[in-house]
Amino acid sequence: ACPWLNDIYIYIIYQTHAAVASADEDYYKLLGISREASTKEIRQAFKKLALTMHPDKNPNDASAHEKFLKINRAYEVLKDEDLRKKYDKYGEKGLDEQQGGRYESWNYYRYDFGIYDDDLEIITLDRGDFDAAVNSGELWFINFYFPRCSHCHELAPTWREFAKDMDGIIRIGAVNCGDNSRLCRSKGVNSYPSLYVFRSGMNPEKFFGDRSKGGLTKFAMQFVKSRVTELWQGKKKKKKNTTSTVADCLEAQTRQKLSGMLDGLVNVGWTDCSTQAELCENFDVTSSTTAFFPPGSTLQQKGSVLYLKSLDAREIYAEVLKHLPDLESLTKDSFDNKLAHHRWLISFTFGQNTLATHEYKKLSVLLKEDHIQVGKVDCLTEPELCSSLYIQKPSIAVFKGLGVHNFEIHHGKDVLYNIVAFAKESVSAHVTTLRPENFPSHEKEPWLVDFFAPWCPPCRALLPELRKASIQLFGQMKFGTLDCTIHEGLCNMYNVHAYPTTVIFNKSSIHEYEGQHSADGILEFIQDLVSPVVVTLTPDTFQQLVKKRKSSETWMVDFYAPWCGPCQALLPEWRRMARMLNGMISAGSVDCQKHHGFCQGENVRAYPEIRLYPQNSNRGDQYQSYNGWHRDAHSLRTWAMGSLPRASVDLTPEDYRNKILGGTQHWVVDFYAPWCGPCQHFAPVFELLARMVKGKVRAGKVDCQAHYQTCQEAGIRAYPSVRFYPYLGSKKRDQEGEHINSRDANVIADILERRLQELSPWLQGKSSKFKVSFLGDSAITMVFNPAVYFSALVVWLAQKTLGLA
Repeated sequence: ACPWLNDIYIYIIYQTHAAVASADEDYYKLLGISREASTKEIRQAFKKLALTMHPDKNPNDASAHEKFLKINRAYEVLKDEDLRKKYDKYGEKGLDEQQGGRYESWNYYRYDFGIYDDDLEIITLDRGDFDAAVNSGELWFINFYFPRCSHCHELAPTWREFAKDMDGIIRIGAVNCGDNSRLCRSKGVNSYPSLYVFRSGMNPEKFFGDRSKGGLTKFAMQFVKSRVTELWQGKKKKKKNTTSTVADCLEAQTRQKLSGMLDGLVNVGWTDCSTQAELCENFDVTSSTTAFFPPGSTLQQKGSVLYLKSLDAREIYAEVLKHLPDLESLTKDSFDNKLAHHRWLISFTFGQNTLATHEYKKLSVLLKEDHIQVGKVDCLTEPELCSSLYIQKPSIAVFKGLGVHNFEIHHGKDVLYNIVAFAKESVSAHVTTLRPENFPSHEKEPWLVDFFAPWCPPCRALLPELRKASIQLFGQMKFGTLDCTIHEGLCNMYNVHAYPTTVIFNKSSIHEYEGQHSADGILEFIQDLVSPVVVTLTPDTFQQLVKKRKSSETWMVDFYAPWCGPCQALLPEWRRMARMLNGMISAGSVDCQKHHGFCQGENVRAYPEIRLYPQNSNRGDQYQSYNGWHRDAHSLRTWAMGSLPRASVDLTPEDYRNKILGGTQHWVVDFYAPWCGPCQHFAPVFELLARMVKGKVRAGKVDCQAHYQTCQEAGIRAYPSVRFYPYLGSKKRDQEGEHINSRDANVIADILERRLQELSPWLQGKSSKFKVSFLGDSAITMVFNPAVYFSALVVWLAQKTLGLA
């Protein structure tokens, strides 16, 4: 909290309860990492410290607990993109005090923590780079695991061996669902380990077989399209480069690896000289060897065939890439013409040729279907061109076919799958790399500008979300990014000193974005600018709207000061909460710097002060203060909804039998367990759903700890489970109902609405004259003409079949 100076004693009392790092300590220095450290590097650094500093290893050090809390808090904050952004911008003042207050035993950090972080063949994926990986066009086999899962640890040695065998054929990944719970939930992962194959353009395929290396290999290889061809006399390859393995020089697995690594670039074949002696004689081969035939090479042309001595797949791969045709070189003279009307990915180099730059030769194949051409510019020979584009180091840029000034520079990992995903996203998105020449300082159209630094991981995580938002807001808002390490003066002009800082320029108005690093968060923020959900309160409007509210109204009010770090950190969460509660609870805010005397008169002593003014109150000034640890939107919503009358009802086994299975109303039911964390998180969502469908579908809850037998009979195997029980004109209903695989109130409400529309013709035609308790408590008498109904039903079924209904 941010107290007034005359209430400093409150501040001291609060601080004595917080055993965390002091404001003077730098979290990055505590962990011994740079500010540009990746999530994996943060995890590795923390683990190294945890194994030596843990209190279990230092029983005689009375300060060991306090020391460990400091590094644990630093880790908990920096591993989370949103918390890291708040820390980078506001320091510890922008954070809740609870992060890092709990830690695990030494054995956990030694054996369970970061299972695959040290395995070179396994790529650990986090929320920030998962989509780029699986949308790159490459084949991925990903292990979703949980650190405390015994089956996950049992699989780990096999997964490592499998990864070594498949290295080069497919990408092997791992996602720690303990650190990436939101990502795992979004992919439908609810048990561990869960193994999925991903490739762009196909639905994920889950592995259900034997978790042996052989079982995993057999499953994965069915998705591998590359093949190794056996060559014999008369079979020739003319169209593509060919790497030929003569005799049994390379193992079959090595040949398969090469085929996968060179897929689309080079055909891989082999021949057995014991059965194809004449063919081998034509090659002038007398012993086992591997040969590469570049385009146009012939046996007669001496030196045109490259003979390779290595037996290692990676060494052969690197050698073959060196001898493939280079990317098309562009100069200042050809640049404008080439890029005027075509999509291009350009590699800007400074004379260097590494394996990474040779791997760029694969880009033409990987981007062919997206109609993206690939070229290169050497900035040592074309310094004027690179300088005009502010290219100061080796870079990848995508030009979108709209001229040389409409381009976007890649700031992600310098690995092929990340570059491919960037190129595909960028050509479809509407994000421009800004420079002083095209900075929108006096534009009539609204612009969203992201001020960032390439070394900043939260900045890099935000960039793909900006691309998604730019697609959804195309025609309404333009998007640009400005690199503050290059254009420092321009960033200073707008007082930008923390990254990322995202600003919306709307003519003379400037609004700084505060929110989650997601396209949805950006869209919500812009929606708030157009149609605010938080009411800015003055002393007069506070009196009229809050204190003199109707008996059916509830208000939540945030008393804040603009200079207060925690207040700034709360701002986006407050807007999100207001949007979640829109229509049920009104949300407002009071600027206590502007209305200092008013806040003092309301006995506001610290910032932010969150108060709830309940409905049906005898006194208008009666309120409840929020004293929870967490100030995120979900926690605030849960607290606020606790003050409202419930829209859902608790169901006993008798209720379940009589009302759900034997009643005459539609029901949606939440099967939960009180101890279940996801159930607790879902509870306010279900209550919101109950209000959204009130009058159409009844909402009920079954406690599966208290009523285990009922849940077992309903086929409940996981918590929470949401089931829809429609009334079908009969008292006999399926005990298991219709499973709804979502925990989003809006999604569930849409599913229920569609089902009600589908059921409507059937319910209306049950009898010529009947009563049905439909979508509410009162019975509706309906008159029915069988002939008319039958005709309407035939039409409806025909429309349904044709997809028109």
